[in-house]
Amino acid sequence: MTQSLREDEWAAWMRLAIAGDTQAYHRFLQAVVPHLRAMARRRCEQFGAPVSEAEDVVQEVLLAIHLKRGTWDPARPIGPWLSIIVRNKLIDTMRRRGRRIDVPIEDVMETLEAVEQSSFTDRMDAEQMLTRLKDPQRDIVRSISLEGASIRDTASRLKMTEVAVRVALHRALKSLAAAYRSGMREDQ
Repeated sequence: MTQSLREDEWAAWMRLAIAGDTQAYHRFLQAVVPHLRAMARRRCEQFGAPVSEAEDVVQEVLLAIHLKRGTWDPARPIGPWLSIIVRNKLIDTMRRRGRRIDVPIEDVMETLEAVEQSSFTDRMDAEQMLTRLKDPQRDIVRSISLEGASIRDTASRLKMTEVAVRVALHRALKSLAAAYRSGMREDQ
């Protein structure tokens, strides 16, 4: 299957998912995860990040797709939208780890007009997902993933080590992903 046909299929599933079809959303996620992993690995190499960061980036991307799926314009290709999310999540991850990233303007020119905006419902979806976590994981995910705070600032505020915050964030994202996947199975 060519990339164009594959992305057309993903776009069709996403359109159905946005309309409320949970099976189509499940098919979309299953099909897109290997692509997201490969893209995250390539981006890690491109930006000089350890490839070990790729799985964390994929978890962040999946959460972003779930929360922001309503921002995708069904009239536009889905591949560039996914690519932008992967790039942004990798940059966010590296910034939280204290690394500076310079992205060439050519990489973002086509997306400057399509700035993502969080809606009230996206925030409510995120808050509902966070109720599945216990403190301090809930505070850590809210601080880093939703409010954009750094690992260092979050660790300082919660009186934790940066390593402990990273571990808690990783475990929380895995827990949210598992809860989301089990919720999808129940909907089918």
